Amino acid sequence: MTDKGAFTLSPGHLTLDDLRTIWQGDQALQLDPSCAEAIDRSAETVAKVLREGRTVYGVNTGFGVLAKTSIPNDQVSELQRRLVLSHSAGVGAPLSNSVVRLILLLKVNALARGFSGIRREVIDRLIALFNARAYPVIPAKGSVGASGDLAPLAHLSSALLGVGEISLDGRVMAASEALDALDIAPVDLDAKEGLALLNGTQVSTALALEGLFRTERLFDSALVAGAMSVDAALGSDTPFDPRIHELRGQPGQIEVAAQLRRLLAGSEIRGSHLECDRVQDPYSLRCQPQVMGAALDIIGQAAQTLTREANAVSDNPLVFSDSGEILSGGNFHAEPVAFAADMLALAIAEIGALSERRVALLTDAAMSSLPAFLVAEPGLNSGFMIAHVTAAALASENKGLAHPASVDSLPTSANQEDHVSMATHAARRLSDMVENSAHVVAIELLAAAQGLDLRQPLVSSPELKKHLQLIRKSVPFLDNDRQMGKDIVSIQILILSGDFCL
Repeated sequence: MTDKGAFTLSPGHLTLDDLRTIWQGDQALQLDPSCAEAIDRSAETVAKVLREGRTVYGVNTGFGVLAKTSIPNDQVSELQRRLVLSHSAGVGAPLSNSVVRLILLLKVNALARGFSGIRREVIDRLIALFNARAYPVIPAKGSVGASGDLAPLAHLSSALLGVGEISLDGRVMAASEALDALDIAPVDLDAKEGLALLNGTQVSTALALEGLFRTERLFDSALVAGAMSVDAALGSDTPFDPRIHELRGQPGQIEVAAQLRRLLAGSEIRGSHLECDRVQDPYSLRCQPQVMGAALDIIGQAAQTLTREANAVSDNPLVFSDSGEILSGGNFHAEPVAFAADMLALAIAEIGALSERRVALLTDAAMSSLPAFLVAEPGLNSGFMIAHVTAAALASENKGLAHPASVDSLPTSANQEDHVSMATHAARRLSDMVENSAHVVAIELLAAAQGLDLRQPLVSSPELKKHLQLIRKSVPFLDNDRQMGKDIVSIQILILSGDFCL
């Protein structure tokens, strides 16, 4: 428990704000007691299947292509244990604690809706890990996003058995050691419980949610950078006139134009060139509402899909205790998550691509009317020359990463699982893409800040002056060449920490 109190989870009713708060915070978790009856009825429905000797997939059969193999009642518990162990086949670097924290929350949220046939004591063990900040070590790679995120969720579930590893208090230790330190007994799984733990889209959804939340911070930072670049390059705010955007009617475009007007309002620099003879600015300045607005709209669409998925019951088979039926379906197929992640990838790539074009503009004396490469004595100094090259490299890398993962599929499980979503990879690559674009926007923020300083004694708008001061607290004006890598990283950290959020 923390001094912030506990978050009471009403299963199936997580909001995007709830998810964002849990991702970045350390609140304890407790279940709304009203969900207990549905959980118990679901578990009893599974138990009744065994008592009546019925054969039901996932309860007393093998899995995947082995579904026709019946398992005797006295081996059902061992079946679930072996399922968890055999599916713990993930590889690669472990997922971050913040992602594992989300996975635990999403798994509890799904199971506690009462359609998975799992006992309360198993859900309580997951909550105990969450509240102790005991995070199972989950290798990042090994899921194709159908039949659920099987391998990563198996590593999560292994920790409940006292197998595998757990990160506790900043130290990775054997799961058995961590459970013992926390006085949490390893769980003995009953019928269907291993399958309920392993099936589901919680890993791909958690990864996509983290990508979404970081993209939100990137987006706001890029709007600030874009406004600063407009002022530094003596651009016009006429393209942001609301009448232009109302005629098109795209909501994101209207919102972005309004934000740019707000950011630029009251700029002395803008007032100094109202009568200049420049007719139109380059697209990277002028078309920000159209490009960034389109990105904002698809970010919103992805947020809606992921919020629904965060509240979904996505394991299989599903237990309908009202009728006593256990029905096999395919809610574990993560195509909605894959599509949402692919949309976010497009937005991330375009945010970085547009920002890179503005860096190019600012460093080009013919375009910006600023000193070449934004530094005194160009020639002796190279200024922002190679910082722009870095921005170009990162924007180009994101083009390859933006290729949709959802159009790929490789059959698995002896062709029983013959179409898969690749949602986990689709979501996981968002982190790399955000890192890249955040570095690009960091370079633009530095370049635009340099340009604004070079316009002195004229000053920018009150809003942009605040952001300029934030930059200058971390990185001084570039008067002569120095190593810029650390400068870029310093601003990128501010971006991903949300310091430029609007």
